[in-house]
Amino acid sequence: MTQFATAIIADDEPLLRHHLNRSLAEVWPELEIVASAENGKEAWLKINEHQPNVVFLDIRMPELNGMALAKKLKKMPTPPLIVFITAYDEYAVKAFEQSAVDYLLKPISESRLQTACTKLQHQLSVQQSEQKHPSNAQSQPDISALIQQIQQLSTQSEPQYLTWIKASAGDDIHLIAISDVIYFKAEDKYVSVFKRLPNNTAQEYIIRTSLKELLAQLNPDSFWQIHRSTVVNVATIEKVKKDLAGRMSVIIDGQKLPVSRTAQSLFKGM
Repeated sequence: MTQFATAIIADDEPLLRHHLNRSLAEVWPELEIVASAENGKEAWLKINEHQPNVVFLDIRMPELNGMALAKKLKKMPTPPLIVFITAYDEYAVKAFEQSAVDYLLKPISESRLQTACTKLQHQLSVQQSEQKHPSNAQSQPDISALIQQIQQLSTQSEPQYLTWIKASAGDDIHLIAISDVIYFKAEDKYVSVFKRLPNNTAQEYIIRTSLKELLAQLNPDSFWQIHRSTVVNVATIEKVKKDLAGRMSVIIDGQKLPVSRTAQSLFKGM
């Protein structure tokens, strides 16, 4: 039986937040998305503000990752139900399957989302019944073991990617945080680095390396090669457009960047 509930989506990928919001509206119309967050600290503030029934929580987020946030949530007087969003492989997913919480594996399929929503609706019904009959109440499932197991898997398998990069602008050398880069564009003998400034304009810098060498050092969950000469920070994509001829492009800070046909599969389902 469907029922009204509230939820927050916490994920650092704007396209995924948008896609999940739309998909939830289809499979669970009674669920109200009261807020979304792009990092763990923002999610923590919004969860305390809105007190949602459910949190869709990405494991890998800046500021405060999903597992650290889950630890804080389980200490709340009435913690929300958690659905973890993960890109981990099948081995790690087994940890979720053996726990009391649910999970969604990227890219999120509608059938798996429907299954998760059905489970959530059942858990919320049980909670409501226990509130009416406190003597039958059961304790909240302890997810401490799951959190510890996923953290161990993350530590063991997490590759080391670039977090900072040295780039030049004129005669000056700048140290740029990778998270501040909106996209890279390969030129003849160098790669241009475009960084977002506080006034929402882009500053161009130069690095003397090939795009292929650079790509091997970037987190593939955060940076996608959308063209043989262009790599974009997924979190900065504002929208994806497709014209009548089937040509696709992404919009970042007002810039229209073409997507090659071979890279269009990256955006399927989003």
